[in-house]
Amino acid sequence: MLETMPQPRPEPVSDVPDETEKARGSLWHDAWVELRGRVVFWLSAVILVLAGAMAAFPDVFAAMGPNENCNLRMSKRGPGGGAVFGYDLQGCDYWSQIVHGARASIMIGVAVTVFALVIAIVLGLVGGYYGGVLDALISRVTDVFFGIPFVLGATVVLVAFPGHGMWAMTLVLVVLGWTTMTRLMRGQVIAVKDMDFVAAARMLGAGDRRIMFRHILPNAIAPVFVVAMLNVGNVIAGEATLDYLGVGLQYPDVSWGLQLNVAQAFFAEYPHLLVFPALFLTATVLSFLMLGDVVRDALDPKLK
Repeated sequence: MLETMPQPRPEPVSDVPDETEKARGSLWHDAWVELRGRVVFWLSAVILVLAGAMAAFPDVFAAMGPNENCNLRMSKRGPGGGAVFGYDLQGCDYWSQIVHGARASIMIGVAVTVFALVIAIVLGLVGGYYGGVLDALISRVTDVFFGIPFVLGATVVLVAFPGHGMWAMTLVLVVLGWTTMTRLMRGQVIAVKDMDFVAAARMLGAGDRRIMFRHILPNAIAPVFVVAMLNVGNVIAGEATLDYLGVGLQYPDVSWGLQLNVAQAFFAEYPHLLVFPALFLTATVLSFLMLGDVVRDALDPKLK
């Protein structure tokens, strides 16, 4: 009689098959390889790094503080005479004012996007994964806020509370700016949750929280991350619009939108008051939008 050979015991499997991890890792790796060869990516990244450095460390770039050492006798003078960008209405060094104006615009844009992204991830995961009444409730609330125009809704709220500051303005923009990412996140979760690797994780005993944050989220976040990049530029533009309309930040705060608001009445005689902050605002917003576009192209296999 042939003796039955003992079969080796299979090693316990504690997670999703490695192919899923390799596929997910290769997606981001391939995207990075493609981005490294794109001139638009590096141009946008350099501009945003400089703008971020200006916002984080304004004293490195500006010789004066915000609204500091202003001389009314120098009011509205153009570039030259020791001031690269000239002087504003109060006789403040305009280059220093523009540098300090970057902080409010960029901080609000980034903070609003980060908080809105967190809300979108939580609501999108919960609604898309569990479905049913909970998903219907989240979807209806999202529809209600989605129907409120971003700038118009913010204008109404900010006019009703005139004593607001930068963080109050951030809160208002977060309340009105989370809907698009939430819709996209929900759709991605619904598409991913029925895939084979999620079913395998569930059969191996993984709990709902582990499945959502360990398996579904990493495979669903890429399109939402791209929209978040685009959203930073849109929020900065929206914040500048509110400042320009006179319902956003108020003096003595300094921002690019406020500078445009002050300069609009003097453009014909003193164009430097409007041109310089407009150039910085446009370059920053376009850089976020272009960066989001190239990252989307790199992460979307259908566009390759």
